[in-house]
Amino acid sequence: MQHVLDPQGRHAWVDSPYLRSLIAGGLAGTTVDLSLYPLDTLKTRLQSSSGFYSSGGFKGIYRGVGSAVVGSAPGAALFFITYDSIKRHLIHTEPVVKRNAEGKAYKENEVDGRREALVHMLAASLGEVAACAVRVPTEVVKQRAQASQHPSSLSSLLYILDQRRTHGVIHVWRELYRGWSITIMREVPFTVIQFPLWEALKRWRINGSGRTEVSGVEGGLLGSVAGAVAAGITTPLDVLKTRMMLAKERQPTLTMLSTILRESGSRAFFAGIGPRVGWISVGGAIFLGSYQWASNVLGGVEEL
Repeated sequence: MQHVLDPQGRHAWVDSPYLRSLIAGGLAGTTVDLSLYPLDTLKTRLQSSSGFYSSGGFKGIYRGVGSAVVGSAPGAALFFITYDSIKRHLIHTEPVVKRNAEGKAYKENEVDGRREALVHMLAASLGEVAACAVRVPTEVVKQRAQASQHPSSLSSLLYILDQRRTHGVIHVWRELYRGWSITIMREVPFTVIQFPLWEALKRWRINGSGRTEVSGVEGGLLGSVAGAVAAGITTPLDVLKTRMMLAKERQPTLTMLSTILRESGSRAFFAGIGPRVGWISVGGAIFLGSYQWASNVLGGVEEL
């Protein structure tokens, strides 16, 4: 790793902002997915049309973890590389001379606040689209194992791949990306709420403390609040996505929507809201806290 000084006079272990985003994002994704996997399994089983206990109940809560291990780091890394890159290129800044604790002068870019919220929304949206290229196949394989349709993520993946003999490669591709549209429909609104809120909370904390960055712990606590708010609002979309991925046959989004309303009523769209809000609240703390900590350690400079 390169060893240089950042604008605050600290050691920056990684000079490239893209490499920082890749490393910090990959670490954050792996950390949160592995630590909260049991809660994710319980949420998936609560939302399954087969019912909680028929899908496995409290047994085998780490079933399907293999796919999470494989997909977590690249998915999160893709998100943050896209997100941070767009932020750097689209947020207008003006250099302002400041002094650090030792009295040494340095230049810092002040953000044009009129555009930052829109830029954060755009960056988060495009970041999610990029991440879903990895996340959707991972979710399909993982959730079928979690719902006890297959004994493991490897078994789930092999079952899908074996269908190429009878249905062709295009069918396999569509199966792996089943729920792509509803996943985008869920993730984009989620991130459009979570990340601008997280960035606003960080700016509020920085302005109140007079520092140039938030700590990993502070980033985690603020991420927890932002994640909880976004999770509660987008739970109906998450239920719809889970049902589509677990269905025996591929179904259009509107067909699945009407099926859920007809068979289970509108209350079904809030199934698992407790575990989801709890899981994402804790997950937001771990995910964004880990990212903030790793970014700080690697020499990242706040670009709110």
